[in-house]
Amino acid sequence: MNRFLLTSLLTFLTLSLMAQQTAPGASASTPSEVKYRITGTIVDGANNEPLEYSTISLMSPGDSAIISGTITGADGKFNLETKAGSYIVGVQFISYKSKYFNVQLTRENPSKDLGTISLSPDAETLEEVVVEGQRSTMTMELDKRIFNVGQDLSNISGNASDILDNIPSVAVDIEGNVSLRGSQNVRILVNGKPSGMVGIDGTNGLRNLQSNMIERVEVITNPSARYEAQGNAGIINIILKKDEKQGINGTFNANVGWPHNHGAGFNLNFRKSWLNLFASYGLSYRKNPGGGFTNQEFIYPDSTFFRDVTNDRSREELSNTFRFGSDIYLNDLNIITMSGLYQVGSGTNTTDILYENFDSDRTLISQSLRFDDEKEDEEDIEFNVNYTRTFKDDEDHKLSTIIQYRESSETEDAEQEQGPLPLNAESFQPDLNQRSLNDEFESTLLLQADYVHPLGENGKFEAGYRGSIRDITNAYMVEELNDEGEWVNLAGFTNDFAYDENIQAVYGIYGNKWGKISFQGGLRVELTDIRTYLEQTGEENNKNYTNYFPSAHFTYELANENNVQLSYSRRIDRPGFRSLNPFSSFTDPLNIRVGNPDLDPEYSDSYELGYLKNWPTGNLYTSVYYRHSTGVNDRVRYTQNDTTYTIPLNLASRDAVGIEFTFQKDIGDWWRINGSANFYHERQEGEYEGEDLSNETLTMGTRVTSLMTIWDVLESQISFRYRAPQNDTQGRRKAFYTIDLGFSKDVFQGKGTLILNVRDLLNSRKWRSETITEELRQYGEFQWRSRVVTLTLNYRLNQKKRPDRGGRGDGDYEGGDGDF
Repeated sequence: MNRFLLTSLLTFLTLSLMAQQTAPGASASTPSEVKYRITGTIVDGANNEPLEYSTISLMSPGDSAIISGTITGADGKFNLETKAGSYIVGVQFISYKSKYFNVQLTRENPSKDLGTISLSPDAETLEEVVVEGQRSTMTMELDKRIFNVGQDLSNISGNASDILDNIPSVAVDIEGNVSLRGSQNVRILVNGKPSGMVGIDGTNGLRNLQSNMIERVEVITNPSARYEAQGNAGIINIILKKDEKQGINGTFNANVGWPHNHGAGFNLNFRKSWLNLFASYGLSYRKNPGGGFTNQEFIYPDSTFFRDVTNDRSREELSNTFRFGSDIYLNDLNIITMSGLYQVGSGTNTTDILYENFDSDRTLISQSLRFDDEKEDEEDIEFNVNYTRTFKDDEDHKLSTIIQYRESSETEDAEQEQGPLPLNAESFQPDLNQRSLNDEFESTLLLQADYVHPLGENGKFEAGYRGSIRDITNAYMVEELNDEGEWVNLAGFTNDFAYDENIQAVYGIYGNKWGKISFQGGLRVELTDIRTYLEQTGEENNKNYTNYFPSAHFTYELANENNVQLSYSRRIDRPGFRSLNPFSSFTDPLNIRVGNPDLDPEYSDSYELGYLKNWPTGNLYTSVYYRHSTGVNDRVRYTQNDTTYTIPLNLASRDAVGIEFTFQKDIGDWWRINGSANFYHERQEGEYEGEDLSNETLTMGTRVTSLMTIWDVLESQISFRYRAPQNDTQGRRKAFYTIDLGFSKDVFQGKGTLILNVRDLLNSRKWRSETITEELRQYGEFQWRSRVVTLTLNYRLNQKKRPDRGGRGDGDYEGGDGDF
């Protein structure tokens, strides 16, 4: 542990010295490293509000051909880097008059600030177009895809789990596990950091994070060395809403639904000079009926029998999420952000299980009932302090530091009754009473520092440090009522489990651009110290290792803002707490999931080649990828005393190759289509206790969404999703499809929006699977929840609906270095 603390201190001291050595006034650039840039701010001429997503085009003065471009941020500002020369700069925003400027950049005058540019509405355009548009569904950056989730009507009144399930290449199964391109080894972050908002195990908490608090989702399939190496398939980064407009503004929402899906919330922001305050709240109540069945055939050398298991479940949840914070602008170069999160929730899970046992001729010989009534309580607390220092010599020259502390606690208290059900009987008397208690607590301290130093015209060097200390304790107890009326422990299921994790990392990245080629290469080093301890047996496992994680990204720019990208990264997937913990549920004692405290991490090398094609009304992103993994972590099912156990094990290797398409197309001003398709082939090698667990699969998943504006007053959306069958380690997952439908209409003179959506219109979202081993043949079907119909009202305070990015049109020519 001492070497980790020493590394932490040395890294922070190094970055502090770097910051001091490049203090304001001490430029880090040599005279030959001149940066040419054009800057400005675009505002609405009527009210001086920033116009986010205005289009800035850099054109040749000879033929007006577009050379490059950018868009404005939430504050209306833009920063466009280029080379020395003469240009026309066009500023466009839909339904506003465009403006154009002459600009000349030389070594003596390498930058041009166009100041504040006011755009006025175009009366003729406003008569013809009703601006209700949304931001582009997907945007591309060098190492990630960004999905603006607000315009998907099926996301309204949902939660983070619903949103992720609607994103291309991402899937969420019945247990809340998130997978990316078919792999569950994905890291989920909130605002670029781990968060208590996603729960102790990183998945269950997603159902408590309301959709009204989410701005966008970033999918990073080949993360650079800047990101932590956890997650073989990549990173999903959930960005929460926060505004920075002057004055007070925000949104309010309320929803009702059936089956019970009710909620309310708000996002508020107040900006005054040097202070920006933000707060959000989400209240959610849900009650989801669900259930399914499992048909099992047990095959032994001297006998065969069958068991049918039928589940009826109901999950009831009430959650409250508070988020608050402030940005303090000490001056133009120094910003401190402080934020806090408090999340509290409670729930009740009821499960009724019917066991039916048959002989080899499928004749019913016995049956029994089991009732499980579980109460859950969860609490999450999180504090963040961020400091950002921008240096005078260059606005891209920055030092950012983060301190985060979070605590999460979860208690599951369950009572079980079970007894035989006589054949043809209408009632039964339980003869078995049990109860279980699962008490979890987690605390995490995170320290992070990131330094960015521009080099020359297009170069950049980055360095950083990240250290996290995480401790989890889990006390799990199962008791049974004996004949004397006393509660006694079931020794085989009671355990106190402790998990201590210390990960320290440093990284360096260098990037540059030569002509049409952009390059970014980096190396990350992580030192890991993990200890697990099982109190009842004294079993202790220590995992200490140092790993090197290189990354590389290349981009070749083609004409008309099209490009080709090639990337590589090495990743790790450390076993999660749930995979290590021996026991955590006793709902179904005949079908038990257990953990493996001695699991090792899984490693992957990932390669991807992507092509982005842009048209004026759409885009298409095509990627081919290959991923080689070793020490594969997969769950294996075995039988013992007529009980099935599922345990995670390290298998040998896995190779996956696939091709993915993501597209978006505008058809006129009233119809937008977007979709994705992912085809991949996977082969896995491994064995367990002499059983060959090698398997091979060829599968695909696709999603298509159509968004239409009807009579300029009503928006409609229909989404179709399909997942083909897929072979796994010991069986096969069956295909499924689902359709979502939604409608929205503006009310209150455009200040509000009323949304009606239906998730799983045909009630077809059912998970079906089969398992085949030497001793077991099993087929199962499960539905986590049935069709959901929801009505939502959103109200905007001093905000407008986010408009579309405008294209070039007629406009005014204004002076830059001179009028036209």
